[in-house]
Amino acid sequence: MSRTIRRGTPPRKPPPRRKIAVKKVSTLDRLIGMLPVSEATLHRIVTYTMLGAAGVATVAAATWVGIPAVVGAALAEQVGAAGFRVNQIEVTGLKQMSRMDVYAVALEEKQNETPMPSVDLEGIRQRLLRYGWIADARVSRRLPNILLIDIVERTPAAVWQDNGQLTLIDAKGVLLEPVSPDAVPDLPLVIGPGADRQEAAYQALLAAAPAMKPRVKAATWVGNRRWDLTFDSGETLALPEDGAPAALVRFAELDGMKPLLGRGWLRFDMRDPAKLVARKPGASLAQSVPDDGKSVEGEAPRPAPSMVAGTTEG
Repeated sequence: MSRTIRRGTPPRKPPPRRKIAVKKVSTLDRLIGMLPVSEATLHRIVTYTMLGAAGVATVAAATWVGIPAVVGAALAEQVGAAGFRVNQIEVTGLKQMSRMDVYAVALEEKQNETPMPSVDLEGIRQRLLRYGWIADARVSRRLPNILLIDIVERTPAAVWQDNGQLTLIDAKGVLLEPVSPDAVPDLPLVIGPGADRQEAAYQALLAAAPAMKPRVKAATWVGNRRWDLTFDSGETLALPEDGAPAALVRFAELDGMKPLLGRGWLRFDMRDPAKLVARKPGASLAQSVPDDGKSVEGEAPRPAPSMVAGTTEG
């Protein structure tokens, strides 16, 4: 059987092959693939972060537009249900304070069960500032579940003795904590009612005569108006109410010309700016010490009390 070929009709072309699409990998996908966590874990982290941010923003917006607090609390609870609750507290800056004291404040009102957006950061800070040791505190959140507390402590400067009670104070006279008589730190001792409030002035007094500062063992605030200094060699120096720094500087100069401390004197009196009066144990008369540091006997000023730390006489 013959096949008829029609002239002028082109032969049929075979159908084109179907192209297979090649999936392109973006730079972001390649970076995600390099992370040490699975893609599912990464998705959960991103989801929680977005949910937390959205929750915080929602609560803030609700407060701003005046939505009732119960609605804001409900939104915060939803955020907490997603895992944004306080279950870890990190404290930094502690040197003297107990970490448990900080925890006790931070965990007040069951903070560990509170949704993170509802944690009152300023409230925690104000409670911390009630502690004498704490000069400042910074409180912040680290999502999803960490409360950060950074403490700035005060520096102890002296021990205050009043009515037999010892208390550690800082340079501004802020009370820090009680001190046991068996464990008194190596710090200056200030004695008497109101001496704690004079700590700044006392530090300025010692700074006026740096050579005397290491020799001063205690300072008694007398009559709420002036200081009696007690030296490590046992003598007491009565300073005037006005011009105490200048008097202490003059005493340091006299002691430098001819040592006065550690020479058997009991008490020195500089309340009269014109002279330094000294007294020895058992002596009925005091002696005036002129500028050359030599003693002149026969002058009888008002009787000086015997040296007793904490006396209020004079």
